[in-house]
Amino acid sequence: MKDRIIILLLASLLDLLLGDPHVLYHPVQAMGALIQLLEHVLRRMLHIRPEKEADPWKKRIAGFIVALLVPAISAGITVALLFAAGSLHPFLARLLSVWISYQMLAAKSLYQESMKVYDALKRDKLEDARKAVSGIVGRDTAVLSKAGIIRAAVETVAENTSDGVIAPLFYMILLGPIGGVIYKAVNTMDSMIGYRNDRYWYFGTAAARLDDLFNFIPARLSGLLMVEASFLLRLDGKNAWKILLRDRKKHKSPNSAHTEAACAGALDISLAGDAQYFGKLVHKPVLGEALREIEPEDIVRANRLMFMTAFLGLFQAIVILLILRLLVPDFIIPRLLASGFLAPDLLAPGYFLY
Repeated sequence: MKDRIIILLLASLLDLLLGDPHVLYHPVQAMGALIQLLEHVLRRMLHIRPEKEADPWKKRIAGFIVALLVPAISAGITVALLFAAGSLHPFLARLLSVWISYQMLAAKSLYQESMKVYDALKRDKLEDARKAVSGIVGRDTAVLSKAGIIRAAVETVAENTSDGVIAPLFYMILLGPIGGVIYKAVNTMDSMIGYRNDRYWYFGTAAARLDDLFNFIPARLSGLLMVEASFLLRLDGKNAWKILLRDRKKHKSPNSAHTEAACAGALDISLAGDAQYFGKLVHKPVLGEALREIEPEDIVRANRLMFMTAFLGLFQAIVILLILRLLVPDFIIPRLLASGFLAPDLLAPGYFLY
């Protein structure tokens, strides 16, 4: 357990310092390639047509197979790598655990990509800002106004505070780097095939539902942590709590509105609302109240809120692990590990991290 804390601290530090170096092949890219491969193979094997109305049950079955295989294969490769590293030397397994855990976090990259939008807006380059925001949102950005661009960037930072930081931490606390990999595989599937468009209608259902399940607890924790963070940063903490309670269910996803609502309340702005996806207008409820006009500085404030939320999540997770280590007798820890709860970080012959 002590090693797990050290691994999470080092992974978080690496994420803050390095982000996602573009010179390295990211595990999420490998997951994306696997998803595309499985989709291509299954569509050909089952003769699935791309139209929305075509082959609904074939699409559901194929999508279920993808949703099952991608996390399983990703976890299996991770287990094999950790086992191989641990067989050579336990220290190598530790290093590999740090690297894998670091790759599952996205706070720095989220900050960097959203600040590209901010920098373009500060230079009054709306087209550059639209191009920058198109890399971090799924909606159509060509029609966005300046306020729409800011709102899209802030929403992305708020939503990905859970998806990109708190949720991976949550699963790595429980299951070590393997938990982070499984979560990231599920989240990547949702971001690639979990759409309600003609191509992925039915096919992406299993991936989307699995993502909803995996994010159920982390999203709610993230919303609460963001309210705490808003008080510490001297933002409108009372309003963050009020809007979280009022608007957390105003979204088709059971999870996305929690951090978006808390962020909107903390910044005294409104988020969400109608948006265009793949050329179609999608009606979405407004989160929060526009107590003032949204401005580019809100992107900076949202990032500060994200970093403080991440810090609180990591700090409180470490406190919980330390309390468990102090209160749970030593002879019970191996039983917890054997049962799958607080599973070992490293799978190496005779080697366990507590």
